[in-house]
Amino acid sequence: MAEYDDAPEWTGRKDRRFRTLRAISALTIRELATSSSRTTGGYAWTLAEPIAGIAVMSVIFSLILRSPPLGTNFQIFYATGFLVFNFYRDMAGRVTNAVRSSRALLQYPSITYVDAVIAKALASMVTQTIIMFVVLTGITMFWETRTELHAALAVVAVTGAVVLGIGVGLINALIIAYLPMWQHVWTVLNRPLVLISGVIYLHDRVPQPYQDYLWWNPVVHIVGQMRRAFYPQYTGDYVTMSYPIGLGLVLIAIGLALLNRFNRDILTRL
Repeated sequence: MAEYDDAPEWTGRKDRRFRTLRAISALTIRELATSSSRTTGGYAWTLAEPIAGIAVMSVIFSLILRSPPLGTNFQIFYATGFLVFNFYRDMAGRVTNAVRSSRALLQYPSITYVDAVIAKALASMVTQTIIMFVVLTGITMFWETRTELHAALAVVAVTGAVVLGIGVGLINALIIAYLPMWQHVWTVLNRPLVLISGVIYLHDRVPQPYQDYLWWNPVVHIVGQMRRAFYPQYTGDYVTMSYPIGLGLVLIAIGLALLNRFNRDILTRL
């Protein structure tokens, strides 16, 4: 009899999980579809942009330097830094806009702000993983890179980019809801980020005391970790992945707690 009485409660939880999964799936597909249709060419342009960036930077490197700071191939050196950096940047940007862009859908009781955040994160992961695979595969097909991929180290680097990106995105979403000008301020602050994150140089070759200052940039560790994944000879002793991952988890916890507390107020402000 007890088992029979518990059945409705179990069925209710199962239905709620199914509705949540269905809502996240629908929001993820919507995000992928809308992001692809924003420009002519859709996903083709999404792929072309980082490829073009890597090509341009490779030409600049070859004109300025006789060899890359690590290894023998400019393309793979820049790609290993830029792609994981772009993973973090895209994740943070999409999560920042999660609540604002899903404002109309959040009026429905079956869709929550957590569903919107998860959908944005999944869409970013799918897009950036495809870009990373296509670019790295293309480089290794056309050039002799003399690198050796250590998949476990690469997964740790991507994990750091995802966690940190979600955390930064959630905090930015909260700040922008109450201080819209922050979106413009954050854009300005982020412009030099690619220059101070070790994308076009090796962090451990930066002279002191600037090396110690740049260590506090969590993206430096993510980029360094990805370089370690491709260059077995590169030790990257400065890399401490517990820093960006731990920081990201703390920001996620704070962001979710504040969103849970003020989500209705935030929706009225957007």
